[in-house]
Amino acid sequence: MKKASPKGDSPGELQSSPLLVVLSGPSGTGKDAILSQLKESGYPAEFTTTVTTRPKRTREKDGVDYHFISDKRFQEMMERKQFLECAKVYGNRYGVPLEPVREALEGGKDTILKVDCQGAATIKKLLPQAVFIFVVPPSMEELTARLKGRRTESDFDCDLRLKTAEAEMKQLPLFDYVVVSQQDKIDLAVLAIEAIIIAEKHRVTPREIYLPG
Repeated sequence: MKKASPKGDSPGELQSSPLLVVLSGPSGTGKDAILSQLKESGYPAEFTTTVTTRPKRTREKDGVDYHFISDKRFQEMMERKQFLECAKVYGNRYGVPLEPVREALEGGKDTILKVDCQGAATIKKLLPQAVFIFVVPPSMEELTARLKGRRTESDFDCDLRLKTAEAEMKQLPLFDYVVVSQQDKIDLAVLAIEAIIIAEKHRVTPREIYLPG
């Protein structure tokens, strides 16, 4: 396992190793919107795009929201051990490509990735020194309204996601931080995540990431 290179060139920033930030939470909590706003703000981090076999939704862009690939290609990547973690979620396969994460961290760049709770648990075992942030809705009632309102799943799939969300909320102790995501106040969730990263940069004992391989 190779240690990530240190960074600390920004004025006033303490010298520290680059951070691996793992963003997770139940479906419908606004993780994509949070990441989109972080990217649009020019936040200085590498945003790793997840690979998936699920069909692309109307407003999604390949290579931006996800890398959409076939089951065959996904299987080939698994066999070549090209994923940091991968799992089957709601009948589709998702995986975090290892090489972009490695390149970013070894280049001294903070890296942010989005995974489901199952993926977060896997990464926690592999890389316990990563920063784990759990995004939650203000209430289950609001989450229900969000999932039903976006109309991207059938009623059956929507109910399944809600039942899964209830179970995932019990995974909170796995994480280092929790951020409440309000639908009309995504900017507050973004500010909270930025504050978490700033605080991590001022740890007395910096986190050090050792990637597999």
